[in-house]
Amino acid sequence: MKKYMKSLLVCIAMGLFLTSCSNDDNILPDVEPEQEKPQPAETKTAADYPVQNFMWQAMNLFYFWQSDVPNLADNKFSDLEDPDYISFLDSEDNPTDFFYKDLTYQHEQSVGNNAAIDRFSVVNENYKDLVNALQGISQSNGLEFNLYLNDDGFGVYGVVTYVMLNSDASTKDIKRGDVFVGVDGQNLNIDNYISLLFGDASSYILNMADIAGKDIVNNGKAISLDKIVDFSENPILVHKVIEQGDKRIGYLMYNGFLAAYDDELNDVFGDFSAQGIDELILDFRYNPGGRVSSAVQIASSIYKADTTAIFIQPSVNKNLQDTFFGQPDKFTNVTIDSETPLNELGLNRVYVLTSRSTASASELVINGLEPFVDVVQIGTTTTGKSEFSYTLVDDPQGAFLYDPQRIQFINPDNQWALQPLLGKNANADGFSGYENGLVPDFEIREDIENLGVLGDENERMLAFTLSVITGNTAKSSFQAVLSVDYLTNSKMFKPAGDNMFMDGLIKPSALTSIQK
Repeated sequence: MKKYMKSLLVCIAMGLFLTSCSNDDNILPDVEPEQEKPQPAETKTAADYPVQNFMWQAMNLFYFWQSDVPNLADNKFSDLEDPDYISFLDSEDNPTDFFYKDLTYQHEQSVGNNAAIDRFSVVNENYKDLVNALQGISQSNGLEFNLYLNDDGFGVYGVVTYVMLNSDASTKDIKRGDVFVGVDGQNLNIDNYISLLFGDASSYILNMADIAGKDIVNNGKAISLDKIVDFSENPILVHKVIEQGDKRIGYLMYNGFLAAYDDELNDVFGDFSAQGIDELILDFRYNPGGRVSSAVQIASSIYKADTTAIFIQPSVNKNLQDTFFGQPDKFTNVTIDSETPLNELGLNRVYVLTSRSTASASELVINGLEPFVDVVQIGTTTTGKSEFSYTLVDDPQGAFLYDPQRIQFINPDNQWALQPLLGKNANADGFSGYENGLVPDFEIREDIENLGVLGDENERMLAFTLSVITGNTAKSSFQAVLSVDYLTNSKMFKPAGDNMFMDGLIKPSALTSIQK
């Protein structure tokens, strides 16, 4: 105000000065100042916020907890032209914040892990990255590992769990069980491990270490790794038949439910069948989940191709429960995509190896088989994820569900994709309450000091399982292992994370009728 008054006084003084200096020969004419016409305020519409507009519509239609999120209520806004709706879309500049803070139900990103209800919904600014990740395609050097905290709760070290086939890491001097403590000469800690290991760099150098008692000691060795663009992981890492006494035991290490390998997976079960296996071991300890139809296929090959028996019963939000979304899915007698006749074993028992990294579709196989066969779980408690999801894109005429046949209809001005939780899957008995994980029948942990070779009969977890099968448990010694503080694993930092998605079971082309 003082500044305004000062300016006003200056103007008055100038006016008085000009008046006093004028004479009859030099009179300044009065000039009317031009008045700027006020511009009408620009009216915003939903089209001015394409990302947020798509997010709200898709989440309002599909989100499992839609009725628990006030912002997603059906009567929250009168229509998509409601000024309150436009203001709501404008409330967050960052679409990621808009998704996690305003559209999800107590998401881990907003309320932290301890208070989270939704721990798994995901958003990505490029639908192609998300779709590729769900198909096992990513920019990868082929190294998978677990991360652990040092005793000080700050330092971080990694232990290689496996190396992907035909990857860059498979050509380097690095293997399962190797330990690393740094990247490009920087020691890993709780503040920098994400940026150093999972940043945008296409290559990095791992600083290797040894375990000396309870200490992790840098050994001076360095391994350079390069990421391959659009690398596709084959999830079938090991499959073999092991003979123990009079038993023939099939062993399969399967690290992701990926549709591209369903036919190859069917061939593995065909080989098991041809060799007449008596028992089967499924190694899911590093499997974070994936496509539900692949889980149905595995379960059907183990049990039988009984297309009348219910494998899973989904529950979805109130708007979708009475649609085909809420209908149960049954065992199958063919692979989902190629419709190849399924190779089945007809077993009445299966052994499944699990860990904290076992999640989603892996848990679905365990839980879904429980009513039909004796599932013997060995290892540690799983993640605890019974919810499923689907990829949503800005294609309103396709009910927002990603369909590779409708890519040309995705809004070119909005490439964002959502992977929200759409519902929960219960087994034929109606059980889905394993939010805290599925607890093993036999608890045994890996020994990071001696991880062994996957598929080798002396590898700790496989050896223990074989001893359970043959009844030689008492004759084997499985001493306590080094206590470790698990932090996370490398697969959790891929766009899809530990996801179970209904691709293959839901037909997007039939969904336009469910739009509100």
